[in-house]
Amino acid sequence: MQPTLEEVARARCSRRPAQPSQSGVAGHGHRAPAGPVRASTGVGPSQFHSSSVATMSRTLRSSRLFLSRCKPATSAGRLGYLSQLPASPAQNVHTRRQSTVTRDPMTGEFTSLPDIEPSRLEIERTQNPKKPPPPSGLVFGHTFTDHMLTIPWNASTGWGTPKIQPYGPLSLEPSATVFHYAQTLFEGLKAYRDQNGKVTLFRPDMNMKRMNSSAKRIALPAFNGDQVIELMKELIRLDKHWIPNQPGYSLYIRPTLIGSQPALGIAPPNEALLFVICSPVGPYYPQGFKPVALYGTTEYTRAFPGGIGAYKLGANYAPGVVAQKDAAKLGYVQNLWLHGPEHHITEVGTMNAFAVFKRPDGSAELVTPPLDGVILPGVTRDSVLALARDHASGKAKVPDLPEQLVVSERPMTMKEVKDAAASGRLLEFFGTGTAAVISPVDRIGYLGEDVHIPTGPDGMGPVSRPVWKQLVGIQMGTVAHPWSVVVTE
Repeated sequence: MQPTLEEVARARCSRRPAQPSQSGVAGHGHRAPAGPVRASTGVGPSQFHSSSVATMSRTLRSSRLFLSRCKPATSAGRLGYLSQLPASPAQNVHTRRQSTVTRDPMTGEFTSLPDIEPSRLEIERTQNPKKPPPPSGLVFGHTFTDHMLTIPWNASTGWGTPKIQPYGPLSLEPSATVFHYAQTLFEGLKAYRDQNGKVTLFRPDMNMKRMNSSAKRIALPAFNGDQVIELMKELIRLDKHWIPNQPGYSLYIRPTLIGSQPALGIAPPNEALLFVICSPVGPYYPQGFKPVALYGTTEYTRAFPGGIGAYKLGANYAPGVVAQKDAAKLGYVQNLWLHGPEHHITEVGTMNAFAVFKRPDGSAELVTPPLDGVILPGVTRDSVLALARDHASGKAKVPDLPEQLVVSERPMTMKEVKDAAASGRLLEFFGTGTAAVISPVDRIGYLGEDVHIPTGPDGMGPVSRPVWKQLVGIQMGTVAHPWSVVVTE
């Protein structure tokens, strides 16, 4: 039997002499690295997501990695310990990747930098494990598991040693770029436990692709998404007992990347940190689907052409808080973001928007705005479109979905939705996202009046209902599909 990454990490750590910690993480018995003492403050890693800059006060300073970490595994450097251990197929792949790290023969400088390497993973188990709370008491995003994953990056030495360690405060200097210039991005995905106890992820490759796209947009470092998925699997395996066994519950996973260089000035940071935290969550609608009311927002703009609307950046979310508070004062749950003089529909709160229209020939048209640089390319959005298109083409039928279905990515205005509702041609309107999967809408406030939208007895409609059942079936393992990625059997 081949060793797991955790077994490799434990064996390697036990064979090497103790060294001062370079992780930059406060507490847990680490010694501070040698050098000047800098004032820093600690903050929980869950506080780097929905605010752009102002609400952040403290995080983790990425450490500088020694050049010896980039030596081949056959050297006497730190990675040399791996050469004494049995090699798994995964290790062989990672070792081959390390051979691409080269130096200039004249200057000794790197001509390519190390990518993230799961074979270098270090694991420090918590000495004070917490007891998971009763599932019925879970509040979304308020409870976190025992461990987290951290991976530092440096412009001179590339990606450093991945480490799974106890969940706890991170430390960073007040001058860190993330505090001042909103150099932060994040993702959201879930791990599910099926009726047989198997733990799976849903399309994690899509999250990693989008995360790299977001990183490029704000000059943060790119990385190998497949390697991060492998490391997230190790983190989930360690904390899998936090996933409730009850239907509808899951483990929400939050990968985050921040600029951590302690320097003022608008420029690409030369230090960054990628970290992952996990939170057990319950069903978005514990008492069944409840359609929401939206406020058609014209006085605020979520995004604009050439901006950052297509990227999952912290700076995209903090400005929406005031708009949501204003909508709540008027009796609406969320904003329907409208753009331009024609009031084009863009997003539903933090979700992608869908409408279903009845066509003159009796068929149903599923419509969502195109990815024009203003819309976030949602994973659930893409999944809904793929299932609907496969059904319409006859490639893979979705039970109970209308046979005559047209799938369109096209501009959609609020006037079109209002007119269709008045004439009886609007069949339903809903949002899609990781947290809720499908969120049905029954009312939209627009220019002083409410547009009422039909919903079924269960709150859903003729397209959203069967698509939701199919998606949840894939996520929970009752419907076989390649989108489901196994973490543990």
